Parts: sequence; structure tokens; C-alpha cells
Amino acid sequence: MEKSIVTFGEIMLRLAPYHYEKILQANQFQATYGGGEANVAVSLAHFGHKVSFVSRLPDNSIGESALNKLRSFGVDTNWIQMGGERLGIYFLEHGASLRPSKVTYDRANSAIATITPGTFDWPRIFQDVEWFHITGITPALSPACAQESLKAVKAAKDAGLKVSCDLNYRSKLWSKDDAKSTMTKLVKYVDVVIANEEDAADVFGIEASSTDVNSGDLDISHYPSVARQLMDLCEAEVVAITLRESTSASDNNWSAILFNGSDFFMSSKYHIHLIDRVGGGDSFGAGLIHGLVKGWDHQKALNFAVATSGLKQTIPGDMNLVSEKDVLAVVSGNISGRVQR
Repeated sequence: MEKSIVTFGEIMLRLAPYHYEKILQANQFQATYGGGEANVAVSLAHFGHKVSFVSRLPDNSIGESALNKLRSFGVDTNWIQMGGERLGIYFLEHGASLRPSKVTYDRANSAIATITPGTFDWPRIFQDVEWFHITGITPALSPACAQESLKAVKAAKDAGLKVSCDLNYRSKLWSKDDAKSTMTKLVKYVDVVIANEEDAADVFGIEASSTDVNSGDLDISHYPSVARQLMDLCEAEVVAITLRESTSASDNNWSAILFNGSDFFMSSKYHIHLIDRVGGGDSFGAGLIHGLVKGWDHQKALNFAVATSGLKQTIPGDMNLVSEKDVLAVVSGNISGRVQR
């Protein structure tokens, strides 16, 4: 029997002005759905995995719409509970050239943020499951979500699952001190740690020297040290760090490194003309999970993950809608963008 993958977190309504307008200009907004762990679930479903998303949604037409969106992409929603007052919302103002993208949250007291500890029956949820994924966003939503996140990773380890966590620090949700206090406990149960060039510094104070992420000038030679320090702190089996060299809001270089405790691996680097960078890290996590679940060697899994996230950033919306075949074509060098007929 094929075992499944479980992710746990919040799905939100995303509202974004059209045509790179600022919110001050906008007379209409495009409505889509997204959220870290939900994005990972959708991407994994497109790769052919059985995947379930655990969350709580308001029992109204908006919650039902979000539920139907996940189902339409093949994600199992049986563990989603209906309750609470509202669905979280975020407003995305797309940047261009010198103007950065901006996110404004309207997610306080959302359905999942107002759960009580013990809401989910994790031993039952984890039956016939091989992998559990979470991010640092979920425990930041409320003290109860932090407790439930810790309970979930403990239950996952007790059940013999592999556990992955994308640190995903969000300064608008909690302080660095609160993040460090909670995530230090949580990562002790994590096998695969995923971070970007800022997360390790923001959450654990582990910084790459001679690097200014705001300038887009990354000295990649310093990141193996960051990966090694993260592994020592988290006691993980694998640490992966995505590396975004942001030359502008419209153009980035994208790559990653992976450390397995003995060897470092460097991915290919892609130049991306961005359509929508939101969800890029989530699709990287999904691509890495896919490769590791399939038993690929670490270099192949890393290359697949970077190509997956590179492709996602050419797709509007939070969610990654590419197949394994699409990604492997990029890994093999098919990046000219020529029309396929």
C-alpha cells in the first residue's frame, strides 16, 4: 500500500491588484488561494503523491471555496476541520524592477489561529503516512498553533515518519525571540531543514559573513558554514538552503545548497524573469521531498528541487502546477523556452 504525505498549516485568500498596480491604484483584485503548507501539498499532488492537508477552515462559502480549490488539485482534505470565524487574507502588491513586492496580512483570529490544543488526532492522521511537512509560519499564528505544531512533530517521530520543516520566518507574525524559543524546540524532531539566506539569521542568529541579502550580492562560499551550524543545532539529517540573488524585483538568480552531514552539494543556477515569486520556497520544499521520498541521491534531489521552484516562479499564483516530466526537462537543460508543438 502506497503511503502518503501530510502537511499542516493555513490556506488563505490572496487578493492582488492586476497589472502590477499598487494597492492605492487598484479598483479590482484577483482572488486566489495559497499558503506555505497548502502550496507544498498541491505541488506534491502534481508529482503524483497521495497527500493530505491538515487545517481548519470557516464553515461558510469562503471556507468551502478554499476546500474545493485544494480538492481540484488532488489534495485529500478529509482531515480539514470546519469551524472558526474567518479565513485569513493577504494582499499582495506585485513589485517590478526597482519596486519590491509587498505583503499586507489580514489574518488575525483566522479559523486555524483560534484552534485549541488537542484539536487534531495526530496518531490517527499519521496512519499509513511516511512524511510530514510543516513550516515556521504555522507555529507563529498563535500560542495554540505553536503547541499543536510541537505536538504534531513529536507524534510524527513517534510514528516513524520523516519530518521536514521550512523555517519560513515572518517578521509580521512574531518576533525573532519568540521564533527562536519555539523553533528551537520544534526542530529537534526534524529530519530535513529548509531555509533561505535570511531564515537562519532571523530565527537562530546564524549568519553568512560578507553577505548583504538586500543588495542581492550573496557570497555563496559562506553558506556551507551556515548549513553545518544549522545541522548541529537541529540534529537533522539534511539541511538545504535556497539562494536568491535578487538583481531586481523582476529578475533573480536562483540556486541552492544541500548538506547531509558529510558532503555539500551545489545545484545548478537559473536566471529567472519573475512572473510570481510567491510560493517559490514552497515549491523547492515539495521538489526536495519528492526526490527524497523517491530515494534519489542528494544531488539529483537538489537539482530537481531548484528546477521545480524556478518553474513555479514563472506561474501566476501561489501554487505550483508542474509535473515531474516538466521539471526533469529543465534539469536536463531544456531552458530555452521555445514553443512546444
